[in-house]
Amino acid sequence: MTRSLPAQYLTPEDLVVMLRLPSVETVYQWRRKGVGPRGFRVGRHLRFDPDDVSAWIESLMKRAA
Repeated sequence: MTRSLPAQYLTPEDLVVMLRLPSVETVYQWRRKGVGPRGFRVGRHLRFDPDDVSAWIESLMKRAA
């Protein structure tokens, strides 16, 4: 199965806006604790696949139900 690349990978700042988080530090804390969406580094830049973020949100919603 071939997977196509998303139109754009998300930055930590994108997650702050999308999820209305208090600061980008929240995203980095999640990463350190291993509780946030799966991310990857491109050099020193952290990026998130939109599909991974959606899957992570879905898993949170399932746990809350």
